[in-house]
Amino acid sequence: MNILGIETSCDDTSASIVANGKQILSNVAISQDEFHRQYKGIVPEVASRKHLETLLPVIDEALRLANLKLKELDAIAVTTHPGLMGALLVGVNTAKGLAYSQGLPLIGVNHLSAHLYALSLSNEVNYPLIGLIVSGGHTLLVKASDPLTIDIIGTTIDDACGECFDKVAKYFELGYPGGPAIDKLSQNGDEHAIPYPIFKSKGDNKYNFSYSGLKTAVIYQTEKICSPKKGSVKIEDISASFQKAAITPLVKKALLASEEFNIKTIGICGGVSANSYLRKLLAEVKGIEFIAPELKYCPDNAAMVAGIAYHQALKGDWSNLSLTPSSRPIRGGALSLD
Repeated sequence: MNILGIETSCDDTSASIVANGKQILSNVAISQDEFHRQYKGIVPEVASRKHLETLLPVIDEALRLANLKLKELDAIAVTTHPGLMGALLVGVNTAKGLAYSQGLPLIGVNHLSAHLYALSLSNEVNYPLIGLIVSGGHTLLVKASDPLTIDIIGTTIDDACGECFDKVAKYFELGYPGGPAIDKLSQNGDEHAIPYPIFKSKGDNKYNFSYSGLKTAVIYQTEKICSPKKGSVKIEDISASFQKAAITPLVKKALLASEEFNIKTIGICGGVSANSYLRKLLAEVKGIEFIAPELKYCPDNAAMVAGIAYHQALKGDWSNLSLTPSSRPIRGGALSLD
């Protein structure tokens, strides 16, 4: 079954054709970083306009690389939620138009469950697993019984982890996106240089995360201890100390869930899953199977959308032309907050 996946939930325009959920025939993506870099963050209106300009050429290129025509596809899948509303509308309306014109089935896909499925694009996944879905917009700890059965056991109560990386990088003028810049600087820094607070939660909320306090501490605690803009402390040390404080709760809570639920497979996905420190800490843990996507499948991409759509198709989880996007993780589809 050849499925065309379309991904426009944020600022990456992507189309991919995947056969039977695993064989990637093509995966084309265009980043908008150069357009948002001057603002040091994503501008939703700019993202929507760039999707309008690039989506159809990206789809054409995906078809060309797969050596297929639209009419030879078996279905069209598209990210419907969550994400930026204007960006989602571009993808969903394009998918509906193409499906209608060719008489092809349509499949709406949850962006978060698609990220978790990215693990299957690079690994043979042994379910059940504990998953960390960590990106600029989301920080979730989940328990997955199969690709379509995902229970959320923890989430951020304020900022997402990736968002915190971007805001800290913005303050210290490290460039956008902030995650890769901080990761690179950290490799030459001392993670013990500045004791930034590491978030802890207890009781019923023991699996939740919080990053707003860390973001504030990095700015004000750093200024209190030293004056980085005057050169009295190395930016490499600030980066390494911040990264330790941001990543440590992810690792600790994933390991806690692994022990409590007696699940020995831990997978990470989403843009922050490309972080070398996060991968290093989990890879060093004995007694668990640690898996992660290839780096090219960590950011938003359409291969993960087409891949999970195959499993939805097998279960008869089809959509119709009334399909509408949502900016929030609504109930229904492959992943639910309820």
